[in-house]
Amino acid sequence: MGKIAIGVTGASGSVYAMRLFDKLVKTSLNKADIAVVFSEQGEQVFRYEAGDAAFEAIPFQRYNNRDFFAPFASGSSLFDTFIIIPCSMGTLARIASGLAGNLISRAADVMLKERRRLILVTRETPLNLIHIRNMEQVTEAGGIICPASPSFYSRPTTLEQAVDTVVDRVLSLVSIPVDTFRWSGNG
Repeated sequence: MGKIAIGVTGASGSVYAMRLFDKLVKTSLNKADIAVVFSEQGEQVFRYEAGDAAFEAIPFQRYNNRDFFAPFASGSSLFDTFIIIPCSMGTLARIASGLAGNLISRAADVMLKERRRLILVTRETPLNLIHIRNMEQVTEAGGIICPASPSFYSRPTTLEQAVDTVVDRVLSLVSIPVDTFRWSGNG
């Protein structure tokens, strides 16, 4: 497992990023192998939804969204995964269009051009045709669209348990072992 970068954009759903941070801390990954970048709107929404204390407590190195010297802005870095959680439709559109005007869209572009893992945890409903076509474009380029759509097979009884059904799926996509509900078809 290489290094993981995480982007947080301005879509509502900071709880998904928070749970991902919590779960990554509990893995065997070194904290130095995880980097975080917030869009300006992502930081605003995160602080609004989770609070300033939660923002300040993020245990991973953070990079400014204008910092093109961040290691994961280059294909020569050892970062092999970029997760954008939550991913706004604006960020999706910039990635689908190949616009790399900030660190988040540049890092996504790097993952695609280097054939590395790019996971977009999109958070919007309903979707319009432009959103769907942008998802198609990113998928055809090698990205993974993982909508923030909780599953209910495990019968979650709390918001955290419902959120974990999405976050655990993201961790599985990154090949990080996670103890989670697995559908067996035996109900």
